[in-house]
Amino acid sequence: MTEPAMYSEREPSLATAWARSFLEMSRSPGRELSPFLVSIGAGVDGQPVEDLDLRHALDACLEESGQQPIDTVAKTIFPQAMWRRAAGDRQKLYKSYLESLPDFVSMAPTLNNHGLYFARLIGYGTNPKDGEPEAHLKGLPEQGGNQIEFIINACKPKAMRMALQASVYDPVRDQTDARQGFPCLQHIAFVPDFTRQTLSLNAFYAMQLLFIKAYGNWLGLMRLGAFVASQTNLRFERLNCFTGIQKLSSDKRPRPGELLERLTDLAGTCIDEKKLRAVEVEGGR
Repeated sequence: MTEPAMYSEREPSLATAWARSFLEMSRSPGRELSPFLVSIGAGVDGQPVEDLDLRHALDACLEESGQQPIDTVAKTIFPQAMWRRAAGDRQKLYKSYLESLPDFVSMAPTLNNHGLYFARLIGYGTNPKDGEPEAHLKGLPEQGGNQIEFIINACKPKAMRMALQASVYDPVRDQTDARQGFPCLQHIAFVPDFTRQTLSLNAFYAMQLLFIKAYGNWLGLMRLGAFVASQTNLRFERLNCFTGIQKLSSDKRPRPGELLERLTDLAGTCIDEKKLRAVEVEGGR
C-alpha cells in the first residue's frame, strides 16, 4: 500500500488554499494526504479573501451531495451573523450564543449531539443539550469555560504565549466507545506580533474532510481570528492549519457530473490567474 503523501503550502487567500488542495487531492490515488499543512493569508482588512464563483460552485456540489453549505460549517466555529447583531458587544455575543446552544443542537441533533466548536471555546464546561454545567467540569471558575475571553484579556505585550491557546477535545466526553465525528478540531493557539500589530491563528485537526468541511472550517477559523484581533487592537494576518489526516470526503470523492466539472474548472482558474491578484493584495500591506 502506498504511503499517503505529505502536503504543505503557503497561500495568499482562502480561495487559492482550497482550490489548490482540492485539485491536488483529486489527483491523489488514495484521496488522502497526511500530514497536511496549509498557511492562508488574510486580506488587508484582516478578513478572508474569497472567490465567490468558486464558493458558489462548491455550495452547489455540497447541496447536490446532501451536505451542509459552507456558511453552516463556518458558523460552528464562529457565528459571524450573531457577532454582527451584537454590534461590537462581545459579552452579548457570548450570552446569546450559549442561551441558544440547545436550540442549535436540536436543529441538527445527529451532527451536533456532542456540541459545537464555538460553544466549547466560550463555554467549555457547558452541556450542549441543556446549557447546564457538565458534572466533571463544575469546578471551573466563571471565566474558565470561556477560553476566548481569557485569551483576549491575556493577549498583551510580553504575555506568556502558552496562555494564548484553547482546547476543544475533552477526554471525559469524547473518549468513548461510541463512534462519533466530533471534535475533529482539537486545539487552537493565537500568535500575536505586537511589533507589526498582527495576529495569527494556529489550528490542529486530527482529521478533516476537504470537500465537505475544509472550506467552511477555514472560513470559520479566519473569522474567529479576525474577531479576536479586533478585540485586541491587532490585525488578523494568517491562519496556519495542520491536519493529521486530510481526506477528500467520507466516500473518497464528490458526486461526478456537471457541477463537479464546473467546480474543478473554477479551482484551476483560481490558482492559475486569481492567485496573482491575491499575492499583489498581500504584498501591498
